[in-house]
Amino acid sequence: MTALNRFPELGVPDRAALDALLDSQWAGVLSCAVDGEPLAVPMLYARDGDRILLHGSTGAGALRHVATGASAVLTVFTLDALVVAPTTFESSVNYRSATVRGRLDTVEDRERALDLFSDEIIPGRIDEVRRPSRRELAATEVLSLPIAEGSWLLKVASGWPATPEEAGADPAVWSGVVPVRRVLDQPVPAPWASDLAVPPSVRSLLDQRGTTDGPGPD
Repeated sequence: MTALNRFPELGVPDRAALDALLDSQWAGVLSCAVDGEPLAVPMLYARDGDRILLHGSTGAGALRHVATGASAVLTVFTLDALVVAPTTFESSVNYRSATVRGRLDTVEDRERALDLFSDEIIPGRIDEVRRPSRRELAATEVLSLPIAEGSWLLKVASGWPATPEEAGADPAVWSGVVPVRRVLDQPVPAPWASDLAVPPSVRSLLDQRGTTDGPGPD
């Protein structure tokens, strides 16, 4: 699982670039086969060094299945720009995608793993709220997917659209790219918290990750 058959030039064998993509996103899709049928579940995740943490209810079917040692693959994708070419055939998108495949391991120290998970999503929030109860910990399954050599693929599509000459199109037709950004907007308090100040963790999150800019055309 280290090479692309189609468009191999999109493959990026750079672990740092993989980590950058994983760290910039919060959600992926965990896929596996259950009784011969495909199953794909969107999930939050967090990277912890050379592993990816996943969590959910102990009653969740997908987690129960992969916890038994079944093979699974996590896919993470982000759209960086619309590529508006001089023809619809040549129009496309700039994107980054990663797939990480392997067998998941059960994380025994759930509380520590959940702390790491929370800090990857909203750093500092664990210091503003109560600790999870024993009941909550018992109801939560935490698994880790190793990021091992040969188990992942990173694809990056970037750049400008085809030229009018390459596309056999009218040079008077506009073409270019439309960048796509993820924006964290101003926080909206719950009705019972409308009189409370926005906590430092949320303010810091807005300062650090208020927008996530994708790479521009090469």
